Amino acid sequence: MPAPRYRETEIKLALADAAIGRKLLKAAGFACTRKRALESNVLLDTSDGRLRRDGRLIRLRWTAGACLLTYKGPPKSGRHKSRQEIEVDVGDGKAMQVILEQLGFLPSYRYEKYRSEYRRSSEAGVATLDETPVGVFFELEGSPSWIDKAAKSLGFRRSDYITKSYATLWGEQCEEAGKLTGKGMAFPPSHTSSTLSKNT
Repeated sequence: MPAPRYRETEIKLALADAAIGRKLLKAAGFACTRKRALESNVLLDTSDGRLRRDGRLIRLRWTAGACLLTYKGPPKSGRHKSRQEIEVDVGDGKAMQVILEQLGFLPSYRYEKYRSEYRRSSEAGVATLDETPVGVFFELEGSPSWIDKAAKSLGFRRSDYITKSYATLWGEQCEEAGKLTGKGMAFPPSHTSSTLSKNT
């Protein structure tokens, strides 16, 4: 059984836009602890997609000049999305990607999002405001009871909880629009930060 710090429990909540999200966070007593920054992510898998079939993933995430290597185990079904998660900072993300590729883990999916982070004093949970090509969302991560209380304080019901990944949501949106998903979810090449909301 993984130690508690190696378990991720979270939900997503859909928002109309980032400005509304910031107002809700402020009204609920959250303060920004990490300013808005672009995250570039790459998932790696074997050539036969073994990790994806098993519900697992290996991810490299670049943001603000740093890189994070993450392993996630198969998610458990329920009201909240819960799975094993192990993360470590890596000094040279590109070198780490080469090492993983030499071990047989190849880039399989890429995605981008802008993320800002919020917390309430003396609480262990974290709320993030994510601006993505598939929409704007809160992500609430913490204990199940904290998530439920935080969601309620932000004005959401349990029926609003989303446990799907951004890749799944993007795939569903593309399918509805009759578009090909390709191997990633990215902002258009012409995109600039001014096309989204201003920095927090």
